[in-house]
Amino acid sequence: MYRILDEKTLLLQIAIKRKIMYRKAKNYGFTHPTVVECSQELDQLLNRYQKIAS
Repeated sequence: MYRILDEKTLLLQIAIKRKIMYRKAKNYGFTHPTVVECSQELDQLLNRYQKIAS
């Protein structure tokens, strides 16, 4: 049960982070440091999800 909650929580965090990143990229461009930082945070979330889901 906890694994399912962890997966759902991570998926929600991933969706939110992705929206934030796209919004920042639209305003600043994809190479802006804040966008790159957000992208790296998204990568970390995706890596955590991949470990849990596999």
